[in-house]
Amino acid sequence: MDHDAPYFLHQLAVPGEERFLALALVNTRFTVSHGPVDLLEDAAAGQLWLVRHGLLPDRTALTGPGLDRLRELREAVRELLAARAAGREPSAASLVALNTALAAAPPTPYLAWTADGPRRAAEPAAGDPSGAALAQLADDAAELLTGPDAAQLAECGARGCARWFLRSHAARRWCTTKCGNRVRAARHYAARKGQ
Repeated sequence: MDHDAPYFLHQLAVPGEERFLALALVNTRFTVSHGPVDLLEDAAAGQLWLVRHGLLPDRTALTGPGLDRLRELREAVRELLAARAAGREPSAASLVALNTALAAAPPTPYLAWTADGPRRAAEPAAGDPSGAALAQLADDAAELLTGPDAAQLAECGARGCARWFLRSHAARRWCTTKCGNRVRAARHYAARKGQ
């Protein structure tokens, strides 16, 4: 653990973030006891997030327009997740933002040959590293939204927490035990205060 990093970087990963970077992306905006946190607050923070998730080479700078596109994708994916979970149609702007990111760096298909034999593969275009990162995130979001895991999508039920996660069972309502404990403590406090 990096003890010099700000406290909010020590947030527990929520279920699903290890499989879907799109969940990790939407969860870059959350609230802690000290107030709102945005892990994409500036270009340096956005670059750090992309590098930490293996989406951008370490020495590649993220420009202001690149950061704007990343934030736009985050908000579009957040809105698409909410629409999917609610069973409603998303806004056209969110679909356009996701599809624009998908087209930012179209992958180049190729044939790979491993010990298991041949398989089709695709590699993101290398000419625009930030565009390739956006395309990978958008592809991951499309996979999440259209795959079998979409039925497990949920927004944390704890007040003030806006993180999304994949439920491991239908009764799960909180992204982490920390949020669940906070809700139970608030209920207990309210019950004791009411007596």
